[in-house]
Amino acid sequence: MNQHQPKNPLHGLTLQAILETLLERHGWPELGARIKIRCFTQDPSIKSSLKFLRATPWARSAVEQLYLEDERRLEKKRERNRERAARRAHAAEQDADTQDTNAQDTNAQDTNAQDTNAQDTNAQDTNAQDIRRPRARRD
Repeated sequence: MNQHQPKNPLHGLTLQAILETLLERHGWPELGARIKIRCFTQDPSIKSSLKFLRATPWARSAVEQLYLEDERRLEKKRERNRERAARRAHAAEQDADTQDTNAQDTNAQDTNAQDTNAQDTNAQDTNAQDIRRPRARRD
């Protein structure tokens, strides 16, 4: 019974695990709507559903098929999300590079502005010193 089955996506999963996963994702009303089985619609329980599914091959097959379709759909969503995350990360890197370049330009401009302000302040200080010096009297 412990055979290696690499191409069987249900290998290692119990019917109970499959049913519980589908219940978490869809709930009894949705399961009953997707698979027309009375054990999903009238007084549903895991115990009664497992008993019916184990005894009825077509119903078990329908539940397994729904599980596989869900897994494929979720895998596609996961792949799309990974691609989106990669694109966002790439865009964030480019934004960061652009911001670093802009910050360097801004810092250079700020340094130039500070140098100009310092020169202006020195010139004003020199003029202020000239104004404060008393002029020699001419008698």
